[in-house]
Amino acid sequence: MNRIIICLSGLLLFAANVLAQENLDYQKPPMEILELVDVPLAPSTILDSDGEMMIFLYRDQFKSIAELSEEEMRLAGLRINPVTNISSRARYYNDIKVKPIDADTPTDVTGLPEAPRMTNFSWSPDESKIAFTHTTNKGVELWVLDVDSATARKLTGANLNANMRSTINWFRDNSGLLVSMLPQDRKALIDTETSVPTGPTVSVSDGKEAQNRTYQDLLKNPNDEYNFEQLARAELVKVNLDGTTSKWMEPRMYSGISFSPDGNYVMVTHIKKPFSYLVPYYRFPSETNVYDKDGNLINMINDVPLIEDLPKGFMAEREGKRDFEWRDDKPATLVYVTALDGGDPEVEAEYRDEFFQLEAPFEGEGRSLLKVRNRGSRILWGNEELAVATDYWWNNRNTKTYVFDPSDASEEPEIIFDRNYQDVYSDPGRFVTTKNEFGRNVLKLDDEDAFLLGSGFTENGQYPFVDKIDLEDGDTERLYQSEFEDKKETLVEGLDMEEGKILVRIESSVEYPNYYIRDIDSDDELTQITSFENPFKSLEDVSKEVITYKRDDGLELNATLYLPAGYDKENPKELPMLMWAYPREYKDKNSASQNTSNANDFTYPYYGSPIYWVNRGYVVLDDASFPIVGEGEEEPNDTFRKQLVDNAKAAIDAVDDMGYIDRDRVAVGGHSYGAFMTANLLSHSDLFAAGIARSGAYNRTLTPFGFQSEERNYWEAPEVYYTMSPFMHADKMKTPLLLIHGEADNNSGTYPMQSERYFNALKGLGATARLVMLPKESHGYSAKESVLHVLWEQDQWLEKYVKNKDRNSVKVPEEDFGN
Repeated sequence: MNRIIICLSGLLLFAANVLAQENLDYQKPPMEILELVDVPLAPSTILDSDGEMMIFLYRDQFKSIAELSEEEMRLAGLRINPVTNISSRARYYNDIKVKPIDADTPTDVTGLPEAPRMTNFSWSPDESKIAFTHTTNKGVELWVLDVDSATARKLTGANLNANMRSTINWFRDNSGLLVSMLPQDRKALIDTETSVPTGPTVSVSDGKEAQNRTYQDLLKNPNDEYNFEQLARAELVKVNLDGTTSKWMEPRMYSGISFSPDGNYVMVTHIKKPFSYLVPYYRFPSETNVYDKDGNLINMINDVPLIEDLPKGFMAEREGKRDFEWRDDKPATLVYVTALDGGDPEVEAEYRDEFFQLEAPFEGEGRSLLKVRNRGSRILWGNEELAVATDYWWNNRNTKTYVFDPSDASEEPEIIFDRNYQDVYSDPGRFVTTKNEFGRNVLKLDDEDAFLLGSGFTENGQYPFVDKIDLEDGDTERLYQSEFEDKKETLVEGLDMEEGKILVRIESSVEYPNYYIRDIDSDDELTQITSFENPFKSLEDVSKEVITYKRDDGLELNATLYLPAGYDKENPKELPMLMWAYPREYKDKNSASQNTSNANDFTYPYYGSPIYWVNRGYVVLDDASFPIVGEGEEEPNDTFRKQLVDNAKAAIDAVDDMGYIDRDRVAVGGHSYGAFMTANLLSHSDLFAAGIARSGAYNRTLTPFGFQSEERNYWEAPEVYYTMSPFMHADKMKTPLLLIHGEADNNSGTYPMQSERYFNALKGLGATARLVMLPKESHGYSAKESVLHVLWEQDQWLEKYVKNKDRNSVKVPEEDFGN
């Protein structure tokens, strides 16, 4: 037989076909990977506030490409199915079960719709029922589940408008729901593909700075404006539990609906014109009013103009009242925030924000509650004389926690925590809350004491804890600390602090997470309340450990190391390795060096995970630390490239020193900013045999007003933007790179064009690269066909350029090419 001898070095494609494009059907990965993908999910769980009833929600792990191909309109930052009037990217559940805590097995809910597509679950105030929506092929219906009888029934036809927020809201007396419905006067939408333009689209700059990030899915022309208005408009209707309805308010573009704790008032926000082509809908003009429960106007409380020209910086805010919320411990009192620095982070100010409260009838200015030194974050209400507020400041990663007296603004708040929020070792935990008479979450108090549930990260491992804290002086008493070494315990919720009952989740690397009630007052007694099985049996014998190592400047790093089942550590064999990572920025080395990995985390191979390849004979180094540190006046990105390479080298050196890998056969991969990292590493180091970059951005001049954690714009730091952009250094790419991107990416900055233009540059300069564009997929991939194909692409790339790297430099028979 005649054989054609070819050289594989430098070829672009997997198969002998050397055309610029491939007409390729969706492929499936090998069985070792496929058996980990096509498995049923354990249900999501909802627990009532008394800890007596659990609701299990079941769904498929993936959508189908047919579902993703349903009609979609992308308008003002939203993605809408104009036929069904709900987000085109909604995740649906297809079954519900009810389980009393002490029952052995859950009960099937009867009366559910055929082929259920359920979402928007909402407890009734008395927690006897759960409302939800069901999406048919014609629209969205309102349904209700009676928890005790485990029966569901339909309340409306397919006429809800779920395109905006607050689709369903319970009346406080449990009598019915306030629902957004399609208005009777909705006009037909414009087909933007076939409509004839009446003129050009014109945008104007009036001389004010408007440094906005590169948002996706914005309005582009008057036709988009018209369609957005039609899709956003809804009329508010009261739906009683017997299915009868009554109109509550005329059609508007409602974006927020919130009942007061006592149910006597409703705060309603609606969007107004003019719209914008620069920012999403939530920065359009809006008006917020308070009505009584019958829909009668009490007062307008806020009128917000179009927000296109905020000051520069992550901590920038608009002037005026913002962030209106109901005070949870009062029947009907509003709380809001105003900026004391004009919303400009560059203005020096002793206090940045001030909280106010406004009582019925909600007229004029509110009464001051407290001033905070950073941007106000939230308030947890306790009682008339005690509450806890938090703030934060991104630029120095500082957060403060204040204890204050809501009844006396003249009393200086006490700062009980003042810390770097990236310093996980010093994290005091989150406050335990309880439901009050209004059904709202408020601080769980024991006189002046509160309770904290902490994640418990330490230098020696993770040991979650329960503390009691004296809110007068900040002193804490440790009530419980997990002692597990071979399992991971997560403190989910404090169910009954008087009885010491805590809802916890316990797992190990091979034991699927299950829920328990821990009694911390009775010798740490555990009562198991779920029994989910591990669906990933083929990973049970895989070796998993968290390793620590140092980079050249002494910074301690860590990663999770996986070795194939049966790997002999005593007589190590050098295997190929896949490393997966995501860079994170820090302002101090102490926080950057801290370990938040836990070897007892259940090994869950989600769609984007690298774990699959441990079953293909690879060493896998997952979640490798890639800190980018800039202390003091230095910004992290000033030395981005060097720190990337140092991080990567330290990780490879650590595993190589163990004798587990062939360092000439190491691949690196990442998603989004991890893809950006991958392209930079391949351009500026010789550490890797190949790379995988999914849904990334590669030319930072296309995101000129900041990206990721970079606040400076291009014109302030052109060298940083140039140095960090792999596109600008495409001529240095000598390592095979697989690029994957969703054609419908909605993430700010990661336009599909980023991968297309970068690939064109690589191809033009003769680099080895492959570009895979996934139809209908967004920033994360959700169709089963897409996910399986991505895994196939990655496996083929790794097999060719990593595991079998040596074959690429020798002559082999043509029929062996790509095998």
